[in-house]
Amino acid sequence: MRFETAEVRAVQAARSDGVAGRGVPLAAAFAVPKSKHREEKAASATIEEVTKRLGEAFQNVARNKGAPGPDRQSIDEVRERLGEVLPKVSAALLAGSYVPGDIRRVWIPKSGGAQRGLGIPNVIDRVVQEAVRLVLEPQYEPTFHASSHGFRPGRSCHTAIAQARSYVEEGYEWVVDLDLEKFFDRVSHQRLMARLAQRVTDRRLLVLIGRMLKAKVVMPDGVVVGTEEGVPQGGPLSPLLSNIVLDELDQELDRRGHRFVRYADDCNIYVGSERAGQRVMASVERFIERRLRLKVNASKSAVAHPEERHFVGFRLRREPLEGTVEVLLSKRSQERVDAKIREQTPRNWGNTLRACILRLNAFLLGWMGFFRICTPEIVQTLRRLDAHIRRRLRAIQLAHWKTKLTAVRKLIKLGVRPRIAWKGIYTGRRSRWALSHSSAVDRGLCNAYFAEQGLVSLADRWEELARQIVAPAQLTLSLG
Repeated sequence: MRFETAEVRAVQAARSDGVAGRGVPLAAAFAVPKSKHREEKAASATIEEVTKRLGEAFQNVARNKGAPGPDRQSIDEVRERLGEVLPKVSAALLAGSYVPGDIRRVWIPKSGGAQRGLGIPNVIDRVVQEAVRLVLEPQYEPTFHASSHGFRPGRSCHTAIAQARSYVEEGYEWVVDLDLEKFFDRVSHQRLMARLAQRVTDRRLLVLIGRMLKAKVVMPDGVVVGTEEGVPQGGPLSPLLSNIVLDELDQELDRRGHRFVRYADDCNIYVGSERAGQRVMASVERFIERRLRLKVNASKSAVAHPEERHFVGFRLRREPLEGTVEVLLSKRSQERVDAKIREQTPRNWGNTLRACILRLNAFLLGWMGFFRICTPEIVQTLRRLDAHIRRRLRAIQLAHWKTKLTAVRKLIKLGVRPRIAWKGIYTGRRSRWALSHSSAVDRGLCNAYFAEQGLVSLADRWEELARQIVAPAQLTLSLG
């Protein structure tokens, strides 16, 4: 029996329990909880256990939403006949006749103009993958290394930065930044299945996972290609499988006594000198390429100071006078937010200014929720972003006013002195962008005006979050 199903990977929102300011250690604000799977013995990883979790798996997939796979069936369409579909899927799984459908390839843009390929399985296949994840995760989660933070319960980019910051505070001010080239496309199926077989004894489950790995991919132009290696990003099982593969790297780094932090395929090793970093880079690169059969991207990997590198959106910098370690936006994150602001405030915005602000606020609140762990040194950058946003909104408002005469009348209504309004708008031949930072427009469309319109201030939001921080009982980063 053949069931074609699919799923889009759910990205866990970062935990929002607090913000680490200058006097509050990130380790305290974002302590890593111990694995809940240790509290009780995990059920055996068998196909029977997978069938028992299908209902829960569907609820998780539905909660994550996502697009249809190659069969074009939506989550709502599957839900309507769920009572009929799940028993058939369960029977096929038990009989060993379940064959996953094809995977739809979509491309999403990456920084620098590159593209990342995502694989979207059919909804039912996503449900089965999620059920397999629910069964396998308790088997592996308790033994994953504490320095692994990606796609794990209770961990996030924030806990990764907390641990990285602790290493820099200890004096390890050089980082070996390892970038694995096309990791998800190059995972060896043979090595992955061998590692799974060390703990999974149910051959039916191993066969099912093997079929998932070998599922064919439907390219955007309709061409169907086979899959001989790799773990396609986009399914709920892929993050767990990637951690199982890279746990071998984690254990090797631990055996060598390295201080490291890994988030998915991004790995940073902290050392005391550049020379030590070069030595570690060469040694670890040999292990990755010879043992794991993966490739290190030499052009994106480097030995450098943490403030020069991008790690999960942040960079770490030791303040030269006070010696504290600052958590700041990386250069890449700065460029991304600048580009996103331009996208959210187009000069040809055709709706109302209020509508533009509402759309922009949704982005700003989410963005600040992620970068709230930056230290107080970020406030100056946030104020610059706030000023730039207001200027772009002023340019939009001037465009809506259309004529200079209308602009003058509106500014006078907003309390600008007539002489200043006439002079500010009519002096010289200036573009709307130039006028958006003129004295008259700045006074009429002032900060208070945008506050009344409901515009979120990034700097104010950061300070609000910083005041809300409550130090938890666990005051150190738990590595257990």
